[in-house]
Amino acid sequence: MTPIVPASPATPRPSSEAANSTPAPVPDLEIRVYGHSNLFYWWPVWALGFLFAFLTYLDGHVMAVVPAGTQIESGQVVAGFDGVPRDVLVAPAGQAVPPPPGAYPGEPVPRLRVANNNNYGVVFVGSILLVIMVTNFLFRGLASVIAIAAIAIVGLIVALFGWWDPVLAWLGGLDVRMNAGGYLTIAIPLFAMWLFSTFIYDHYTYLIVSRGQVRIRREIGGGELAVDAGGLMLTKERDDLFRHWLLGLGTGDLHVKTGGPSNLDFELYNVLFIGTKLAKIQDMLREKEVSEQAPGQ
Repeated sequence: MTPIVPASPATPRPSSEAANSTPAPVPDLEIRVYGHSNLFYWWPVWALGFLFAFLTYLDGHVMAVVPAGTQIESGQVVAGFDGVPRDVLVAPAGQAVPPPPGAYPGEPVPRLRVANNNNYGVVFVGSILLVIMVTNFLFRGLASVIAIAAIAIVGLIVALFGWWDPVLAWLGGLDVRMNAGGYLTIAIPLFAMWLFSTFIYDHYTYLIVSRGQVRIRREIGGGELAVDAGGLMLTKERDDLFRHWLLGLGTGDLHVKTGGPSNLDFELYNVLFIGTKLAKIQDMLREKEVSEQAPGQ
């Protein structure tokens, strides 16, 4: 019998596509870090302005501008109407009620929309004062916690003892009101400036970190400076709970120090998502160190 010799397995031939293919170059990862101006913290003002303008419009009340000394007479029958008693405004003798702004002749109908209560105006003014305080006074760490607690305690004590009305009366019977157009007059320009500052103006100063290089532009109109990423040191400053958490939605201040001949030392203020960006930069620099050490191992 003729012995059967098993066939040797055929060696697969490399395909021409696999032989000619080369790995595509991987683009270097860049992490961009932008600081922001203090205008970024003014978003509650324009947000409340739009909200209170809408609520004031829905309130359904209008404001009449009358001369001083005008009296309210209740239950008066006015000639030319349906004879049902009404409340009327009686201007002093010899003085007329001025027509509303923009009214046509023969159209003396009040149309400045205003809320029936002053809560919207008080909250709106309070928000403006709070933002002014937050953007001009910096309390880091424990000091910011103490400041927030002190304001909350004082407010609760005044409310508990019912002192708000006497305080407002002592301030001259304070009654803060604004018509819907007044809220929009503040909210619309402020919103436009906030958009321009946050998404255009603030992006002209930056810190761009890659695995081998750091590019920096510290001021608008200045040139871009490139330095080695080896001596880069990034330090997150302690938080101000007012600024960075209540209004900044997780912003933070970043201290930047570079090595080498340039030896730059500066601050990037109000950086959004600072914790996430710092973690990504640290991972990138750590990967660079590992890749440099690998050939010598």
